[in-house]
Formats: sequence, C-alpha cells, structure tokens
Amino acid sequence: MEPSDYLNPAEEKMEMAVAYLDESLAHIRAGKANPKILDAIRVDYYGSASPISNVANISVPDARTITITPWEKSMFKEIEKAIINSDLGITPENNGEIIRISIPPLTEERRRSLVKQSKAEAENAKVSVRNARRDAIEGLKKAVKQGMSEDVEKDAEVSVQKLHDKYLKKIDELFAAKEKEILTV
Repeated sequence: MEPSDYLNPAEEKMEMAVAYLDESLAHIRAGKANPKILDAIRVDYYGSASPISNVANISVPDARTITITPWEKSMFKEIEKAIINSDLGITPENNGEIIRISIPPLTEERRRSLVKQSKAEAENAKVSVRNARRDAIEGLKKAVKQGMSEDVEKDAEVSVQKLHDKYLKKIDELFAAKEKEILTV
C-alpha cells in the first residue's frame, strides 16, 4: 500500500466538492444577469425535456437583461411557459422576435438570504472536504495495521491535512467572491 492510494482519491473528492460549490454558487442569482440561472429550466422539445440553451441562443446585452432568441418560432410559447413555471420568480417579455428577461434589483433582505444560502452551500462543500480527509486518514491507519510504516503514515497524514487546508481556503475564497457579488449594489 502506498500513501498515494489514499491521497489521490481524497484530493479528487476535495476537488469535486470545490467544483460542485462553484457550480452551485453560479446558479444563485446575485442581481446581475447571468445565463446560468436558466440552466435548470427545461422545455419540451419534440417530446424530450431540453435545457433552454439547446433550443435557443441566450445572451446578456447588459447587466440587468438576458435575451433568449429561439431557433424555431414554435418554441416561444414553450420557453415562456417554462420560465414562468420555474422558481426563478421573473416574468419574461416576448416581442415575437426575442424573449427578454429583466433582472430586478435585489432588496436588502433578499441579498441577506442569498448570502445565507451561499454560506450554506460553502459549508456543505467544507463538510465534503472534511469527510474526504477523514476517509483518507482512516485508510492510512488501516494500512499501518497491514504493514505500512508509521512514519510513512504520519507523513501522509500531514499531506492530507495540507490538502484539506488548501481546499478549505479555495472554498472560503469562492464564498467571499460570491458574497461580495451579492452585496454589491
């Protein structure tokens, strides 16, 4: 048994936790127009549920507007219906050529709740990183019983802790950036 047999999977899990957090934070609306808020919305396209980006061109002409240009005229109603039925809480405007979504400015109360939501996502990511560290250390302790030297195990534990600290720092940086984005008026 090599220490890398435990370190590599732990680092992979930590990396996945950070990537998941990054993706989760991207979907939290921060008062600025971001096409990622539409990623979770599905439209019926010839019998299958497809993301809006698969049936239309999505663009952000300014900080408060998202425009959607469907590739087929028949998709206007479907896209509009999907946006209205989603949990976005925004009513789209349709002028027959494009669908426009105006992102309203956030209230102070809404900003605080979004920061709280972001913090919860960051905490979940931290828990995942800590679990990966715990699993790696438990694996190393078992490896000692199977013949790995204690010195190698202690060095590997130090490496796992360094990985843990590195990924927690990344999580804190991602959260701080999102918090700043949400609180910027």
